Amino acid sequence: MQQQVSLKLNAQKTDDSFNCLCPVVAEQLQINIERIKHIKIEKKSLDARRRPILVNYTLLVFIDEQPPKEDIQPKIYKKVDHAKPIIIVGTGPAGLFAALKLIEHGFRPLIFERGKEVSERKKDIALISRNEEVNAESNYCFGEGGAGTFSDGKLYTRSSKRGNIKDVLDVFVRHGAPESIMYEAHPHLGTDKLPEIIKNIRQTIIAAGGEFYFERKITQLLIEDEEIKGVQLHNGDKVEAQAVVLATGHSARDVYQMLHEQHIALEAKPFAVGVRVEHLQELIDNIQYHGLKRGENLPAASYSLVCQANGRGVFSFCMCPGGFIVPSATTNTQVVVNGMSPSKRNSPYANSGIVTEVRLEDLKEFAKYGPLAGLYFQEQLENMAWQNGGRQQTAPAQRLTDFIKGKISGSLPQISYFPGCVSSPVHMWLPGFVGSSLKEGFKRFDNLMHGFVTAEAVVLGVESRTSSSVRIPRNQENMQHVQIKGLFPCGEGAGYAGGITSSAIDGQNVANAVVNFLKQA
Repeated sequence: MQQQVSLKLNAQKTDDSFNCLCPVVAEQLQINIERIKHIKIEKKSLDARRRPILVNYTLLVFIDEQPPKEDIQPKIYKKVDHAKPIIIVGTGPAGLFAALKLIEHGFRPLIFERGKEVSERKKDIALISRNEEVNAESNYCFGEGGAGTFSDGKLYTRSSKRGNIKDVLDVFVRHGAPESIMYEAHPHLGTDKLPEIIKNIRQTIIAAGGEFYFERKITQLLIEDEEIKGVQLHNGDKVEAQAVVLATGHSARDVYQMLHEQHIALEAKPFAVGVRVEHLQELIDNIQYHGLKRGENLPAASYSLVCQANGRGVFSFCMCPGGFIVPSATTNTQVVVNGMSPSKRNSPYANSGIVTEVRLEDLKEFAKYGPLAGLYFQEQLENMAWQNGGRQQTAPAQRLTDFIKGKISGSLPQISYFPGCVSSPVHMWLPGFVGSSLKEGFKRFDNLMHGFVTAEAVVLGVESRTSSSVRIPRNQENMQHVQIKGLFPCGEGAGYAGGITSSAIDGQNVANAVVNFLKQA
């Protein structure tokens, strides 16, 4: 017999083990503990709104019977060695999940990536902090797995209406992710786990007959009579295919430039910019857990904040508990900051982007660039951060209290950003509407989380790549570009996703659309 049970337990005294849950379940069901043969966790979430901190479980309990064997076995994909080729540009989650779905349908993905495979990419990332040299083709944004490979690996998304989230999570589990992501309310993988998972997905695609081409930059789309014919690489080689999935991520600005120069329709879209703020994780724990010591069962506390300030939305973005701030520029004359966390989230620091919305009317100074106006706005901010950061990958920084007061910090506390930081009047060189909205937003966040504004917190500039400032428009029905037949914009870079899971879902949906297109061709 199987029975579903809901429990609310003290989070500090509870873990996910059978030995911990079984006595509580037996008491609730009023049965002998020996009758419970297995407990499957279906949902788990934390309720930290008040003391005691509670963990909410939805459990499937097996009484007097063993559960069916559910070993995670490799999914058998079709062999597509000699099948019709489909070009995919980019190896982020959108590109990889599009490739897997195309293989399921019997097509052969040819995947082109400007950066390096993940093991070699790690070496280039290490050089950023060691030599402060940014490889423009292999960095925190470019390379196998995309920007998400070296991130917190958050898998939470609100995109449930767009596709099957469970299917995406299942793919991750089959390639090495912990099974806990299937039931946690806010699952994450961690930057230490993601590279191996990405490599495993690559091996699955190759084993089925898909092909990867690293360090192959696309410089032109081959188009005849507004119909895609293939792509041209940086070395002049041309590759033909009836369909091209463009999944290049929101930092591939030269791709937008290429499309613009080829007179392919683009649209400017709103986005957000700001700073990254770092606190001691102990402080965030103390605020969120109401002064309770975290202990071994409670995770590093996180937060999600949003308010209206000066008529604009201000919100936290990519909050990384127990994490690090990392340099995410794609050239040596920019400073861009982002956050990542290992799977255990055991760093002594907590960081988050705090950003405010940028509307199209804010970009009048850049109107001459047409749909690329936001891109040039972002670049200007990043160049300013580089100039104010000592013209290296050191980041301009300011104590949070000084940022709000509008004064230069005489000293800075220790932070996690490994290239280091220099004191800078961040409040002065940020655009006026950005700085004023962030100041007001921080004050309001302190009302929500008393103690959030402190002299021991640091703001670093600049957080400029929360999402794409450009959309590559596509038809809602068939997901093709509105102008070019056979071109399928996909993922964050196309302006249709935000984060690992939603990008993966978009990749799957685009792959299905490609199949429908080819069947009708």
